[in-house]
Amino acid sequence: MSIALPRLTMSAADFEARLAELLNRTQPFDAAVEETVRGIIERVRCEGDAALLALTAEFDELVLQVPSDLELPKTRLDQARAALPDELSAALEQAAQRIRAFHERQFETSWQYQEADGTRLGQQVTPLERVGLYVPGGKAAYPSSVLMTAIPASVAGVSELIMVVPTPRGVVDDGVLAAAALAGVDRVFRVGGAQAVAALAFGTATVPRVDKIVGPGNIFVAAAKKQVLGEVGIDLIAGPSEVVVICDSGADPDWVAMDLFAQAEHDELAQSILISPDRRMIDRVVAAIDTALPQMERAAIIEQALANHGALIEVATLEQAVDLANRIAPEHLELMVAQPEPLLARVRHAGAVFCGYYSAESLGDYCAGPNHVLPTAGTARFSSPLGVYDFQKRSSVIHCSADSAAALSQVAARLARAEKLTAHARSAEYRGQS
Repeated sequence: MSIALPRLTMSAADFEARLAELLNRTQPFDAAVEETVRGIIERVRCEGDAALLALTAEFDELVLQVPSDLELPKTRLDQARAALPDELSAALEQAAQRIRAFHERQFETSWQYQEADGTRLGQQVTPLERVGLYVPGGKAAYPSSVLMTAIPASVAGVSELIMVVPTPRGVVDDGVLAAAALAGVDRVFRVGGAQAVAALAFGTATVPRVDKIVGPGNIFVAAAKKQVLGEVGIDLIAGPSEVVVICDSGADPDWVAMDLFAQAEHDELAQSILISPDRRMIDRVVAAIDTALPQMERAAIIEQALANHGALIEVATLEQAVDLANRIAPEHLELMVAQPEPLLARVRHAGAVFCGYYSAESLGDYCAGPNHVLPTAGTARFSSPLGVYDFQKRSSVIHCSADSAAALSQVAARLARAEKLTAHARSAEYRGQS
């Protein structure tokens, strides 16, 4: 099997035009999707639990009799954890331990300092009170996503973790529920789609309103998160998964090919890009792709993703490769080179960077420790991975003494009067006169 995988050469005259076409990842939501989601959100906001029951019956083919049936009892989570095969249970526990250890290092604490005039300034850091975790269900079941969203929220000190997960035709994934039990999720509701996002954003008699919604979902979930932003916080609006692999002549072409496959198998819109200064290495990777592809369970998806959104790019140097990667700002960046550290120092825009031949991106997806909820579609230029800091708020603290207020009032009053805000000026001046 041979894929018509696009090949680009940076020195070619048409390179910039072809690169721009490759990186045109902006995919505005279809107007019909936006309208459908808007209607679902409004229905849940107005009808509450009744809408959730009706929409769950319609979309998930699951008929629930009363609103209380929406919630899975805590004992069901414990049963799922106990029912897992020993090897899977051990893998989840090891992953959870590593994820928690990494995120504990991100914890921010409050701080203050005092100036010579007696003014005390600082920042008070507090956790969010209640967070909603959206988790895909049915065939697309991801226990790892439960760990990656719930554990940093738990480390931040969030008081209550509410998970929503669709259970089409009543199918419940034990791995997802076991991960919820392991990560300390407080309540789980079997509802999904835009209706679940709406329930978390506005609350119903049964589903509590949250302060922030995090977690992956389909296009309807993404559109719903976009529409409720402002009513609640969200993590990000995720696009298709993507990886850029930079390799030198010492990389194993079979490893490179499989890492490209690992992103491409997510869905037909995923993007896998190889950049190398070694033309022979690119040729060897092409041969490895052709050999390995027929063995893949999701070969058709991989082939379509690589043909439509993938690329093999030849550059002059590894440094040029990193500079190009910075322009792409990928979700995942692999530095499959003998000496990754000098290149790492040049990286400016990437959701996660995997250094060396042995650092497979899939290790980061599951158990290395850092979060796998990452910015996509070039948003790594200004966004960061999900972390503990996403579940903490910061409040500024200002404590003026009488002496410091007298000095500051003069400055504030002058600036306020320059802006023609008289009340501001007099408010400050009152403190200076006391």
